[in-house]
Amino acid sequence: MPPKNKPSNSFDWMVVEQSLEEELRLERNTRFIEDCENLDVLSQLCVSLMRTQAHQSKLLKQAVGHIALIEAVFYGATQKP
Repeated sequence: MPPKNKPSNSFDWMVVEQSLEEELRLERNTRFIEDCENLDVLSQLCVSLMRTQAHQSKLLKQAVGHIALIEAVFYGATQKP
């Protein structure tokens, strides 16, 4: 639940906030890929990333749908007639 003095926005939880450490790690990994000249390694990485992205995309879609259903039930149950 949001703090009492903060206005509630039902989509605030979807805003991605990365720490500086996370941003720097991503930048380091990105530069490593950009500098890689081994086509076999890059090909394997691409295949792996495509599979991971497809899996995470499907999982995220299911999770957001599940959360939306729970919120609909919760807010429907707490509505005053």
